[in-house]
Amino acid sequence: MTVNSKSPIAQIPKLMLYKRPLHPELFTFHARRVDRHGDYEVETWLVEGGHVVRFILDGQSLVEAVLEGNDHLPESNLAHALPCLGEKEYEYEQEGAFGYFTTLQTESLSENLYLATYREMKDFASEVGGLAYEQETPNGPNLYVLDCQKYKKEFHVQGYHLTATNGSVLRTQSVFEIKA
Repeated sequence: MTVNSKSPIAQIPKLMLYKRPLHPELFTFHARRVDRHGDYEVETWLVEGGHVVRFILDGQSLVEAVLEGNDHLPESNLAHALPCLGEKEYEYEQEGAFGYFTTLQTESLSENLYLATYREMKDFASEVGGLAYEQETPNGPNLYVLDCQKYKKEFHVQGYHLTATNGSVLRTQSVFEIKA
């Protein structure tokens, strides 16, 4: 495997937050899970180029989509879009029943460090029962992992996107919370 740390990033992933559901036909699925806990339901999807999390409470949805190649997604009811570059935080205060907070961090690793991180994340996903999807590319293996925790008034999700091109690692930590 050759992690090409000199090539430019083809597309910088974006974190997009929607105040509405996104149609499944917009994505190519690799893994899917539905969790129901107390008053809320959450769908987590690993899709081509990233992940989608749909938080549903009392018929309302809040959707986090973290994707490369996101030009095909609608702009209607897009609450916020955040390029996944560097370290960032974002908080969404919706009038009503729930809120959302996220942090993200990106890194570019050397080939050896990328491969070690890749192996560690594969083991981690298996240990915690997270959703995981591996993808072989000409530049080496990519890995997408979602690890989730359910609480009475909160749902926590950690996303890990490892991309062999540039040896990039994107980490997201998001909290969907019930305010009422």
